Amino acid sequence: MADAAAIRVQGLQKRYGDLRAVDGATFAVLPNEIYGIIGANGSGKTTTVECLQGLRRADGGEVAVLGLDPGMHGAQLRGRIGSQLQSSALPERLKVWEALELFAALSPKRRDWRDLLAEWGLEEKRNAAFGDLSGGQQQRLFIALALVNEPEIVFLDEMTTGLDPQARRVAWDLIERVRERGATVVLVTHFMDEAEILCDRIAVFQRGTVIAEDTPRGLIEQFVGGGVVRFSTQVNELSFLDGTPGLERWERDGQRVTATGSGPLLAQVAARLVAHDIAPLDLRVELPTLDDVFVKLAGERSE
Repeated sequence: MADAAAIRVQGLQKRYGDLRAVDGATFAVLPNEIYGIIGANGSGKTTTVECLQGLRRADGGEVAVLGLDPGMHGAQLRGRIGSQLQSSALPERLKVWEALELFAALSPKRRDWRDLLAEWGLEEKRNAAFGDLSGGQQQRLFIALALVNEPEIVFLDEMTTGLDPQARRVAWDLIERVRERGATVVLVTHFMDEAEILCDRIAVFQRGTVIAEDTPRGLIEQFVGGGVVRFSTQVNELSFLDGTPGLERWERDGQRVTATGSGPLLAQVAARLVAHDIAPLDLRVELPTLDDVFVKLAGERSE
């Protein structure tokens, strides 16, 4: 996997005095995937992405982006990557169209920035000053600027912060379209629903290193199991549930039964009930999410 990677990171180190902001992070990003980076504030996510772009020099480890060392070939890489960071800022009086024109002029590919105005819903704000834009409009402008050079890799750091729910979903669709055009996307986010919906694979950062990496479903199955099945029944004898494939435990509170486990738990429990001629009431399943993974891993590491 690492040999074919668009990004390869091995034992990345970044220190600020005695603080180890990144401490041995290792992961690989495949071409044309949406790769998520999640973690608590201060876990090393943004510093890692800045090292990948050559904005900060690593203090140790190996980093290759499109086959190049960002610390040595930053200028060469900048024409092939696009980025939108939390710390992005533009002069207050700079107009939207001026920002896009400026970035397009600096790009070797010089994409027609007017297309980006339409894609990101900024046409009505083309003559507005940056300082007069709302937080969500500023974020949309930053994202458009990240795409102006038709990058091979796009780095998006907390890109939907400040966007309303409808604008977030528009942004998700546009990220998918960026990938459809052949780009690789590295998405740093603290929104677990966003990571779960968009990302092919995810790295979980904690204390400067990667503590888990897998697909969203793989992380969920590995750390929190397959879910919870709940139903009601007046039948008292349910010992036949013992030994159900994937069932970890079940408990009863009056007529309410809760079964917890992994795999296709709903199908397995339902099959056992049918086999014993029991028609359960209010049978439903609650599937775990990436939020549950995040909470579990954060709790384990803090103990």
